[in-house]
Amino acid sequence: MNRGLWRRWLMAGALAMAVSACAGGVINTPINGPIAKVADQGGWPLGPDQFGSTVVGVAFSGGGMRASAFSYGVLNELDRYQVMTDRGPQRMTDMIDLVSGVSGGSVTAAYFGLRGRDGLPTFRSRFLEQNAEQGFDTDVSLANVLRIVNDGGVNDRSKFPKWLDDNLFDGATYADLFARKRPLVWIAASDIYSRVPFVFEPVTFSVLCSDLSKVRLSEAVAASAAVPGLFVPLNVENYGSSCGGHVPQFYQRGADDPAAPATLKASAEAMVRYRNDPERFRYVKLLDGGLTDNFGIHSLAIARTNRDRPYMPMTAEQAVRVKRFLFLVVDAGRGPAGNWPAHLASPTGMELAGIVTDVAIDSGVYKGYDYFTTIMKGWQSDLKRWRCSLSSDEVLKLRGTLDGWRCADVTFTVGRVSSEDAGPEMRQRMDKVPTRFQLDPATLDTVIETGATALRNNAIFRRFIKGVPQRMLTATLDGDTPSP
Repeated sequence: MNRGLWRRWLMAGALAMAVSACAGGVINTPINGPIAKVADQGGWPLGPDQFGSTVVGVAFSGGGMRASAFSYGVLNELDRYQVMTDRGPQRMTDMIDLVSGVSGGSVTAAYFGLRGRDGLPTFRSRFLEQNAEQGFDTDVSLANVLRIVNDGGVNDRSKFPKWLDDNLFDGATYADLFARKRPLVWIAASDIYSRVPFVFEPVTFSVLCSDLSKVRLSEAVAASAAVPGLFVPLNVENYGSSCGGHVPQFYQRGADDPAAPATLKASAEAMVRYRNDPERFRYVKLLDGGLTDNFGIHSLAIARTNRDRPYMPMTAEQAVRVKRFLFLVVDAGRGPAGNWPAHLASPTGMELAGIVTDVAIDSGVYKGYDYFTTIMKGWQSDLKRWRCSLSSDEVLKLRGTLDGWRCADVTFTVGRVSSEDAGPEMRQRMDKVPTRFQLDPATLDTVIETGATALRNNAIFRRFIKGVPQRMLTATLDGDTPSP
């Protein structure tokens, strides 16, 4: 999330509240279109072969270009590891089945989902080395302050999405992601009315009777990175119930159950709102995904709350195959900063704007991470219990063989990778990197190196690698097997 720019615009907007002017010509048409019937909705083909015995998922946090580069460094380091799988030897980047992202992390997530590991070299040259702020206006001027007051933001959808298309995505849509089949990609923005994450996924768009396959990746990423004030909220149109879309049962139960987890209940109530009153809630207004989930873990957490079956959101066939599930939350955030704790005087108004923002976001995301780890532990327990309840005939039907079957042989590993893992010196350097969408070459190299070092040093990742049988852990790009 681009907090530095956000603070500047918050203060500029406050100074201009007494100023009135005519509204400008904002291009704020919806980024989506209708679908005739929900059966036509495209999606990821999560069939029996989608997951193998080792499943890898990654979530990329917000943080502007710093987040994009840090997550890129993590992917580069992950690419050094090669594991023997059911499909033969594979780089761990080729084994990623789930990827999510918000704000700056959404750029990396979307491009990796579109191009895979083959796209890593071009991502650096096409995005990380560019000045993405050429795609939007960042000047703190009277004219722009008036745009915030009257139009809700400085930049409309005619700017940043076009820059992303011209420089990175080449007009790609969700249909292009679906055609690749894997990984499953979750890009999240924030529904600013319901105050919950809005995830670009088939379930959400079916409820809105909208065709996700035709939405451009550039629009989804721009919505995920839309800093309040700097950007006009992007619109997603709700087309009512014309296609036969409905709220999934587990969402409906979450909305109706007073004891449902608060995260599920709030998201479920938003879904019900869209469906039951499409006239009042015709447009979903989207801003930066970091406002509601700066770690990008909401999607999997919500998917797991579907308790109709203990293995969901996996299929039964996938659930009997999996042995290891690694999920890495890649956190490009910075530590506390400022000199005001050393002095008796209170922080200034400008400082307070940033402090309040940081406190609200950081406290929320860490609680969200704790909630996520609890959910993943529960999923592992449920999965083991279900697997061990199966008869031999049921296992044979789902798995095709009883060879090597051990019902309790499944381990879920969840880890948070941050600059803290790279050591104090690198952490201090990372803390000085601004949350902007441009980095000078030296700073870019520092952030990428920090991401790679952080993963290499991360205790949970090292424990996971150590748990992989050594006969399955083979060569890396430089010919050396990484030390666990």
